[in-house]
Amino acid sequence: MLRRRSVLTGLSVMGAAGLVPAQAFFTRYDAVVKKNPGKGEFATITDAINAASGTKPYRILVTAGIWRERVSVEKSFVELIGEGRDKTAIVFNASAGDPGPDGKPIGTFGTPTIYVKAPDFSAKHLTIANDFDYVGHLQKGSLKDEKPAPVGTQSVALAIQDNADRAYIEDVHLDGYHDTLYVNTGRSFFRGCRIEGCVDFIFGAGRAVFENCEIVSRLRPPGDFNGYVAAPNTNVHQPYGFLFLGCRLTKESTVAPHTVALGRPWRRTTTFPDGHYGDPEAVGAAAYIHCWMGDHIVPEGWYPMGYNAKGGGRAELQPEEARFFEFGSTGPGAGLASARRRILSPEQAKAYEPKLVLDGWVP
Repeated sequence: MLRRRSVLTGLSVMGAAGLVPAQAFFTRYDAVVKKNPGKGEFATITDAINAASGTKPYRILVTAGIWRERVSVEKSFVELIGEGRDKTAIVFNASAGDPGPDGKPIGTFGTPTIYVKAPDFSAKHLTIANDFDYVGHLQKGSLKDEKPAPVGTQSVALAIQDNADRAYIEDVHLDGYHDTLYVNTGRSFFRGCRIEGCVDFIFGAGRAVFENCEIVSRLRPPGDFNGYVAAPNTNVHQPYGFLFLGCRLTKESTVAPHTVALGRPWRRTTTFPDGHYGDPEAVGAAAYIHCWMGDHIVPEGWYPMGYNAKGGGRAELQPEEARFFEFGSTGPGAGLASARRRILSPEQAKAYEPKLVLDGWVP
């Protein structure tokens, strides 16, 4: 998974997204995590986080290597900084079908490699991965016909939830398949990241800007339909959900043309006084602005998504009922305007500036 890159003349380090100034790795840190820690250093990321006060920025250098650890960030102002996106990797292996302490499946939200539960978190120059063997556990069948996904295969790499807000992620590789990135609360900014997955691999109810990121769709055998990029669960009273700005939507070489949708509207099942059903106020919001799209994107752009209806049974939320838009799409996956693939006017597109999407916060 980790591809070694060379150090260039001591002036810069080559990462997957470009040149990272060498001085970034010689800045003062509040904690250093190493395989063989010396005095004042830490053997695990969790130990380093535990030493943070939570009241001021706390910079943790995670040195090169594979750190197989589940990390929960429950203190504010934690910064995780790697020695390069292809050198430092935080990895865990968990899927929704794994049994918990009570013997019951842990579910999707029990799987993240990193949980962010506090404000002002940042991560830079590293990989966060959930390396559950998704392909090896697949059942036969196609998602295109709304057949269910394999039970228990959701496996989250990074979750931004609970009290998280103002999360900043730069030059990070997020690696997974089904449900790679869960952005459920607050405001998040992803800059120059590589995000890989297949089914609903960027999902949740939060506000998030993805700027100049590479969004990579992976093969989901048998490959007749390879999934959906985004599955926003945005509350109808929240004006924005996910903004993909200047991103490249690419694919693994084995992914066939017209086998991936830009997204579908997730209506998460929620418990109400009168029952357990899909939240009627979940009306997904996502926009792709000035993005390049490969030929794997379906011509119609977006797909519907099933949910548990009030009173029982299943229903579908159509893309036309959600808030799904594009502007300035290019590449072979860019489609014609239609009732389903709605294209903003230049004037309408101005409403999707990062500062507006993130309610005044831009890192």
